[in-house]
Amino acid sequence: MKPDAAFRCGLVAVVGRPNVGKSTLINALLGQKVTIVSEKPQTTRNRIRCIYSDEKAQIVFIDTPGIHLPHHKLGEFMVETARRALEEVDLICYVVDASDRHIGPEDERILAFLKETVRPVFLVVNKVDHLKKGQTFWQAVELYQDRVASAEILPLSARVGTNLDLLLDKVVERLPAGPPLYPDERIMDHPELFLAAEIIREKILLLTREEVPHSVAVEIEAFQTPDEYPERDVAYIRAAVHVERPGQKGIIIGRGGAMLREIGTLARAGLEEMLQEKVFLELFVKVRQDWRKSDRDLKRFGYRQ
Repeated sequence: MKPDAAFRCGLVAVVGRPNVGKSTLINALLGQKVTIVSEKPQTTRNRIRCIYSDEKAQIVFIDTPGIHLPHHKLGEFMVETARRALEEVDLICYVVDASDRHIGPEDERILAFLKETVRPVFLVVNKVDHLKKGQTFWQAVELYQDRVASAEILPLSARVGTNLDLLLDKVVERLPAGPPLYPDERIMDHPELFLAAEIIREKILLLTREEVPHSVAVEIEAFQTPDEYPERDVAYIRAAVHVERPGQKGIIIGRGGAMLREIGTLARAGLEEMLQEKVFLELFVKVRQDWRKSDRDLKRFGYRQ
């Protein structure tokens, strides 16, 4: 791509409380999976730069953890990660749910952050496809429009694809002129190693309940592809699944190893889709007592600034 003088490029933070569809929105905008999704809150833990490029612009969407009320050091890291993202961008997309009928404590905290910013804010009202007969997205807009100075109000559905092109057009209008920050082929700023660990964690989120999925960290111990190791005819990935309690380890493994095999089957399919080649996946489960409260463990697993 050789941008002309009219080419635009900038950073856009996507913020909101847990489970409003931030990651689903970014995946839909890019047309491929760059960040994991789950119905469980607090799925995204890191700040991830996801890169949309066309002939007119490059938009670097920053997927942020859902802003919530933290109960441990991992939660504090996630909230601070989201807050800091607001300081480095050209535009903020504040994602809310079209079915919202009151403002909860998590959104109150986000609104307090937004009150301090000088960046333009788009109020993105997601999940309009979930509205029941007689409901409109304006009921949600009325909650927020007096609390945040919105440069744009955009109803959409990330799941169905409603108004995604409109959002892209409006975002590009607000970006500064300038060359792209990344090559055309880049879609995220993290290496394959990171996404591999996230895909495994996504399958654990899908298959487990209550506190178990939130107590999991995935560490890639080996990542070998045929390109790097010609003696291999498939990619080899070995990953450790860390939990906080022996009981959680038992749940992840399951009776006779059934749960771990199911996690492995789903994760392998996701990894093969990512790498576009066959994968041999080995999973091990280890206990690291209260790792979410340990600065040392958070740094080890990539959850420190």
